[in-house]
Amino acid sequence: MIEQLEETAGRDVPRETFELLERFAALLREEATRQNLVAASTIHNLWERHILDSAQLVRYEPHAGAAWIDIGAGAGLPGLVVAALCEGPILLVEPRRLRANFLERAVAELGLADRVTVLAAKAEKAAGQFDVITARAVARLDRFLELSTHLSTKNSIWVLPKGRSARSELDEARRSWQCEAQSVPSRTDPESEILLLRRVKAKGKR
Repeated sequence: MIEQLEETAGRDVPRETFELLERFAALLREEATRQNLVAASTIHNLWERHILDSAQLVRYEPHAGAAWIDIGAGAGLPGLVVAALCEGPILLVEPRRLRANFLERAVAELGLADRVTVLAAKAEKAAGQFDVITARAVARLDRFLELSTHLSTKNSIWVLPKGRSARSELDEARRSWQCEAQSVPSRTDPESEILLLRRVKAKGKR
């Protein structure tokens, strides 16, 4: 599995990082017995459906030590997987209290509290500027850009797994937003895509 992780993430993965992700997977399975973090049908296939699916996003990290924000972090996917594989700070934004509590426990138990912060609030309440903005199944693209542009700089990149709706969501968003956009195939689901957006700006805004 570590070789598959390295191939998916596009980088070397030390044994201790792999073991950290195994511990996270165990925490996720345990918590899934208490609250609905991921679809029950995917628990048995957690690595392929969730860990590797999240790990592929680090391929698009613009530079080592980049600051990430994961909006609607939920089960820590992709945020905690990114935190395990990258060196920079990351903010996990999760408005649902039970899920935020799980994230706080996971951050502490995984020893990531020095650079991973959990904010139990909606994205509109988050502050700061981030190099990478990501989310998994939070909102359609046009709405997500409304929620997240205040957290960006002119050099930020949005890295958004969008499944099979990527092209239609991008077409819809372009009615209100201008951006440089690229769609790349998912490495874990050949029928899904990841949207990479840069220089995002609302139309009519200078």
